[in-house]
Amino acid sequence: MLISNFGPELAQAAGAMIREVLLVQSGETVLITADTASDMRTVEAVQNAACGLDTPVALLISPQLPFQGALGDPYISDPVRAAVKNCDVWIDLNFPYMAGSKAFDEAMENKRTRYYLAGGLNAESMVRLFGKVNLDKLFAVTEAFDALLVEKKNTQGRITNPVGTDVTFIVGEPMAMGTCRADGPGALFVPGTVMIMPKEDSVKGVVKFDTVFHEYYTPLEEPISLTIDGTVQDISGGVAEGAVLERSLKRASGEGLGYIIHFTCGIHPAARYTGNSFLEDQRVPGYNAVGLGLPFWMPGGGENHPDAVLSKQSLWLDGDQIVEDGLIVGPPDLAELAQDLQPLYR
Repeated sequence: MLISNFGPELAQAAGAMIREVLLVQSGETVLITADTASDMRTVEAVQNAACGLDTPVALLISPQLPFQGALGDPYISDPVRAAVKNCDVWIDLNFPYMAGSKAFDEAMENKRTRYYLAGGLNAESMVRLFGKVNLDKLFAVTEAFDALLVEKKNTQGRITNPVGTDVTFIVGEPMAMGTCRADGPGALFVPGTVMIMPKEDSVKGVVKFDTVFHEYYTPLEEPISLTIDGTVQDISGGVAEGAVLERSLKRASGEGLGYIIHFTCGIHPAARYTGNSFLEDQRVPGYNAVGLGLPFWMPGGGENHPDAVLSKQSLWLDGDQIVEDGLIVGPPDLAELAQDLQPLYR
């Protein structure tokens, strides 16, 4: 009954993921991993879309992991580890997801597997993110924004939002997230956001947010504020959730409270904030998933980091305003592409 309520729309969205983004070809092996908390409407739709291409498809459902990344390693079974490094396409619907785990590392080492991080997407999110947008136009905005970040490397960035965020940083080495079409093996992500990499020691100011992914993903009754001077110096607010975040940061950082690893900027015109989907919420225009902990190039770093999600951000790069309260306003060529990117109603 639940699947019938979303039948055509969900099937179309899953088909777009499989055919238009992951570019799955007949004869390729497809592995879908999910957990006991996954939305089985999404699992079934993705499986059906892959099977429709005459591809060998395997589905592995495991108990929900308590942590993401390397912290989840003790809970990933040997059969899962064996399967993920022996497929052409791995669609990870687990949440917490397996990116950053040893199983993920082994899969990436084979130079064969296209890994797709789609953890926790329910049927409604699938329909909005893959079925309610012109993917070509979304990819055009993504590529133009990524090019701007290359141009602005080593300049100063600033991010603010209405609840009290005001943080500056030096734009670091650009890192495109792989949010467009699959062009080869490696890690890929749901479209609709861009990654902004700061030079971690340069970040200074306050980040204040009202949603967090620490040990789980949750909206906050009271915002949390982080004071940053190169590293995170102080955590305040959030009531009990502030204590959970502090515990998570200490676990992820080894010593101290770690760094700001990345900022992001949501650009998906159909994404909605629900407080239930980490992946969809950060793709809402103006939303920002702020990565915390240790960068992957530091010992102990990687995907096992908490994320703070803030809303209605404004962004400046090299003194030029790029985003105002979530809307892309410059430079003119990027703003024009963004203006043309609208939700599809069908």
